[in-house]
Amino acid sequence: MSWHQELLVSFDLETTGTDIERDRIITAALVRLEGDGRVAGQQSWLLDPGVPVPEEAAEIHGMSTDYVRAHGRPPAEAIAEITDALAGALGADIPLVVMNARYDLSLLDRECRRHGLPTLTERLGHPPAPVIDPLVLDKHVDRYRKGTRALQALCGHYGVRLDGAHEAGADAAAAAGVARRIGEQYPAVALPSPRALHDLQERAAAEQAASFQAYLRRSGKPQARVEAAWPLIPYQR
Repeated sequence: MSWHQELLVSFDLETTGTDIERDRIITAALVRLEGDGRVAGQQSWLLDPGVPVPEEAAEIHGMSTDYVRAHGRPPAEAIAEITDALAGALGADIPLVVMNARYDLSLLDRECRRHGLPTLTERLGHPPAPVIDPLVLDKHVDRYRKGTRALQALCGHYGVRLDGAHEAGADAAAAAGVARRIGEQYPAVALPSPRALHDLQERAAAEQAASFQAYLRRSGKPQARVEAAWPLIPYQR
């Protein structure tokens, strides 16, 4: 039986922005999905990040500065719980689905460091694995398709329902749905071992980064840095 027919746990964040070194977590969700796609459980967190929420971010996910200050939990407390939950799933060798894992897992890593908490890598004793990233998989199996590869676009392409885009729980469940559809449609990634799939994605992500870097050079933008590491961008002291 392949990974796409088995239990998955899916994770998503909504944040103050897109800079993993500077921005903060606002909401997080961890959704447990059975092999048939049924949601078997969900954990959600709302944080007061301790900094103002930019208007452009609030327009996307609906969480204003006033709202998170009134209803959000202290960040260190919530981040410890989030990281514990992820470590529990991965420690049990349950595949963790994360759309654009390079961003979400790296931002969580920096939040742990910011608050003096053990990182996910430190809790596990190794980098997070096995991780399944629908973005990396989609680029791997359908390299030359035109258009955006944002989650909403992938849901449309693979026929996955997404109710409430930019709500962490809805996005997490939809990301798992996209991953399953890719596994169903492309035998090359329907591997029996999630660890083998993780290794494939590490190679695919590096190849995708090299290809994009070459594109930037051809476009006259060689100064732009393209991150090859996956699923976690290493911390630079």
